[in-house]
Amino acid sequence: MDIFKEIAAAVESGDLDLVKSLTEKALARDVSAEEILNKALVSGMNVIGEKFKNMEVFIPEVLVSARAMNGGMEILKPLLIKANVKFKGKVVIGTVKGDLHDIGKNIVAMMLKGAGYEVTDLGADVSKEKFLDALQKESADILGLSALLTTTMTYMKEIVAALGSTDLRAKVKVLVGGAPLTEAYARSIGADGYAPDAALAVDLANSLLGKA
Repeated sequence: MDIFKEIAAAVESGDLDLVKSLTEKALARDVSAEEILNKALVSGMNVIGEKFKNMEVFIPEVLVSARAMNGGMEILKPLLIKANVKFKGKVVIGTVKGDLHDIGKNIVAMMLKGAGYEVTDLGADVSKEKFLDALQKESADILGLSALLTTTMTYMKEIVAALGSTDLRAKVKVLVGGAPLTEAYARSIGADGYAPDAALAVDLANSLLGKA
């Protein structure tokens, strides 16, 4: 088994220590950080994403694999930055103001990282001002909004409206998700897309940015 397949398999199995050691081993063999990212870490998370989509694995397995992948990313990130390696895109994500639920949002953020995106996670209970500041600071391509409550999902409309009043709207795609949301609601507030789960969120992000 080559080193890329070994790392991908370790990500798939969720073995954090093995992912780290194999990543270091690959770097010691002068394998580039970009190759390790795309051919190993992303490859492993893609398998988990497909299995999650097909209900062959569930949230606990996804979280364990994402943690393992992030272990490898921690090692690679300084090298990727130094080499000026481009990610698929930049994502700012958070759970909207008034809502403290973040498990679903956390999984989406991890899956996006695993798919090759640079993700800024603002956490939960995030105001429209904080979202806009982060979009400006990070020069993000995608804004991901999450809500689990019917009482807080309406705040998404305020965020999209606030974004629409700036010149950022022309380049930022808005992706929304959460248990009470629907495709129709996403369209009604001016969002660019709705994803019912983390695996489909990655597919949607790829589609919105033409990275499929």
